[in-house]
Amino acid sequence: MIPVMEFRQFSEQQTAFRVLKPWWDVFTDYLSVMMLMIGVFGCTLQVMHDKIICLPQRISLPSDNSSEVGLKSPLHLQSNTSTVPTGLKTNLDLQQYSFINQMCYENALHWYAKYFPYLVLMHTLVFMVCSNFWFKFPGSSSKIEHFISMLGKCFDSPWTTRALSEVSGENQEEQDHKKGTASRSNIPMSPGEGSLEKTQSLRSIAEKIVVDQPSASVLDKKEGEQAKALFEKVKKFRLHVEEGDILYLMYVCQTVFKVFKFLVIIAYNSALVNNVNNTVRCNGIEEIQNMTGYKVFECNHTMAHLFSKLSCCYLFLVSVYGLTSLYTSYWLFYRSLKEYSFEYVRQETGISDIPDVKNDFAFMLHMIDQYDPLYSKRFAVFLSEVSENKLKQLSLNHEWTAEKLRQRLQTNSNNKLELQLFMFSGLPDTVFELTELQSLKLELINNVTIPASISQLQDLQELSLYQCSLKLHTTATSFLKENLKVLRVKFDDNREFPNWMYGLRNLEELYLTGSLSSDASKNIVLESLREMKCLKILSLKSSLTKIPQSIVDVSSHLQQLYLHNDGTKLVMLNNLKKMTNLIELELVRCDLERIPHAVFSLTSLQKLDLKENNLRSIEEIVSFQHLRKLTCLKLWYNSIMYIPEHIKKLGSLEHLYFSHNKIEILPSHLFLCNKLRYLDLSNNDIRFIPPEIGVLQSLQYLSVSCNKIENLPDELFFCKKLKTLKLGKNSLSKLSPKISYLALLTYLELKGNHFEFLPQELAFCRALKRSGLIVEETLFETLPSDVRDQMKAE
Repeated sequence: MIPVMEFRQFSEQQTAFRVLKPWWDVFTDYLSVMMLMIGVFGCTLQVMHDKIICLPQRISLPSDNSSEVGLKSPLHLQSNTSTVPTGLKTNLDLQQYSFINQMCYENALHWYAKYFPYLVLMHTLVFMVCSNFWFKFPGSSSKIEHFISMLGKCFDSPWTTRALSEVSGENQEEQDHKKGTASRSNIPMSPGEGSLEKTQSLRSIAEKIVVDQPSASVLDKKEGEQAKALFEKVKKFRLHVEEGDILYLMYVCQTVFKVFKFLVIIAYNSALVNNVNNTVRCNGIEEIQNMTGYKVFECNHTMAHLFSKLSCCYLFLVSVYGLTSLYTSYWLFYRSLKEYSFEYVRQETGISDIPDVKNDFAFMLHMIDQYDPLYSKRFAVFLSEVSENKLKQLSLNHEWTAEKLRQRLQTNSNNKLELQLFMFSGLPDTVFELTELQSLKLELINNVTIPASISQLQDLQELSLYQCSLKLHTTATSFLKENLKVLRVKFDDNREFPNWMYGLRNLEELYLTGSLSSDASKNIVLESLREMKCLKILSLKSSLTKIPQSIVDVSSHLQQLYLHNDGTKLVMLNNLKKMTNLIELELVRCDLERIPHAVFSLTSLQKLDLKENNLRSIEEIVSFQHLRKLTCLKLWYNSIMYIPEHIKKLGSLEHLYFSHNKIEILPSHLFLCNKLRYLDLSNNDIRFIPPEIGVLQSLQYLSVSCNKIENLPDELFFCKKLKTLKLGKNSLSKLSPKISYLALLTYLELKGNHFEFLPQELAFCRALKRSGLIVEETLFETLPSDVRDQMKAE
């Protein structure tokens, strides 16, 4: 036996499919039921009642010879009585009449009169099967089932109700805003402001919820997760369904078939309906004449009158069915059903990014509109990226409360209270509740929108954007123009570059890292730098071939310039001569083979860094004597073979970096730079340190690690201000007891040498602790126990 639950599941499925049945399909279903009732009723009558009743045809008296042929022997069989008969005696029994009725029904009755109920039943069943064929075909039913399932969930989702109610509440505000700003519609705006004005009508629901009513409108976690899952399902379903139009083609085919069948039924029924008569003449059937002796019979078709009425009703119903099918055909071919526009939804809700759909997706939405347009309106919410972002924003705000974000606050290198957000799904609006925030760092966050509520962060001065696409509201742009002092931007594409940056009139520090055009003269990004009148520090990490003219234009107030060129050769450096106010200059990885002569014109220069270039000779260093303010020179990570004697003319140097080169010999003239406080000679090929090093009485930091030094001059220990001494990874075998002269020593690196023991005079280095002594543990054990205890004591 078939379980009842199977039928219940079928009925529930039909109820779910009703949303895809327009009014004409529902109407034709009712017509089909009525036609089915006609067919069933006719078939029932055919089975339960006599189909036809036949009697021999009455003939005239025997005076007519021809009549004798008709009566033959039965007339002679009459009894010889004198009584006159009151009727015609046929001598036929009941079985013969049944035989006659059956033979006349099969041979004399017209086929249309016989099979009319069955034709009605068959046509109706075909109509009913055809009307539901596209729901049951495997290639289409899966799409429809998934669509109806998502449609119901989207319709009932709390997020749909919340989103539509919020945007409907905003519409009135937007209209008032448009009226108030109509007089300003012709005022030109910067590119950033133009895009912001466009997105203002799409103000984040999450923003409004957080600012206006932070606790009452937040979805609970379960509802938010369900809505997120729906967004993902709708995206995947759209990609799948828009690939083909099988549903549309099947519906068109079944409609065309209905119209064709309607025309065929009307044509042949109209021609044959007159063949359903009450009286039927049955003659010429040889079997009947041989069996009964009668040739002609008059028959009465008992159902003829009823069948004629039923056929008229049937033709009327078919006509209405056909006219409905014709209207469906008109609807199919007159309208573009393979494209669906949400224009009316966009205008009504204010969500302007709802995409138009095509193919089977569009066709199903057109069908739903015939049932109830509200379904497509609520479903459109889940096609909008803005709506999805709003949901993510709500979840983000719910997950990252102001208290939780306040726990992530740290003090950065600039002594600013900083909040760093890394790989978030968005920017929580609760960030703007941290009124004490001074620096905001966003890294790897897509589609960041800074709302007007940023104006609450009155102490905000620094903003860092690392691979983040950012949009600003108009109010936020105005706020940043006045307050922002430091901006750091890292981008991969010029299109991701924030054009609103050039409006930051009070910006003092700008750090750009990204792919800029190699031809700086055609680089719009850099050409706009001249608008920044307060810029003091500029850092560019890119691949430029020459210094942009826009940088020269801001040189009157630019004090620090950092160019990190990623190995691209930097040529045409003559523009540097005009930047006379530069205090610090870094030319890192610019593939320089010699020190640029333009540098020697920067009379205010105090710090020069030529790291990671291709310098081999630095004979031009003699010209540095004109830079009387130069205190820091970094020539590290190059290929310098030797240090020229002209180095002695740089009497103002305090910091000198020669690490990671190929220097073998240290000239004694180097130590005539008696103001040196920091000297880094590590990672070279130096074998000997001249005793003139003792002249450097101001030396506080000395690094000669990773060289080939075998002995240290005693004069080294006359540099009594040394605090850091790095001797690691050399060939030293003995440390002089004069190490005790370095009473201020706090860091001593000896690891990687050939020492057998450490001098006990280290005890006189009172500032040196165990954490500052970098040496093998076994070598440390060679010190007296009291010295070791002294170093271990904090």
